[in-house]
Amino acid sequence: MARSIALEYERHGSKPAEKKKRAARNTARRRAISSGKIKKGSKMDVHHKDGNPRNNSPSNLTLVARGTNRNKSPGRPRGKKDSVKRRPRGSKV
Repeated sequence: MARSIALEYERHGSKPAEKKKRAARNTARRRAISSGKIKKGSKMDVHHKDGNPRNNSPSNLTLVARGTNRNKSPGRPRGKKDSVKRRPRGSKV
């Protein structure tokens, strides 16, 4: 089944609390860009140490690689590599 971005937004992203969290994350990124810590289009994410996107105090923010931050984020499902146990090559069922 194909991913429906519109349906995801309707179910999750359009809620007022989620809009505020997204706005706070965007604010943190814009401040990092304007202060020169990262460049626009960088492959780095602004990580909130306490997991609260609305806490944009400088002591709570760090820059990390995009993949690292998205794997650490609370409430996110793990990717296939993390959730699927694979058989060693050559082993039979």
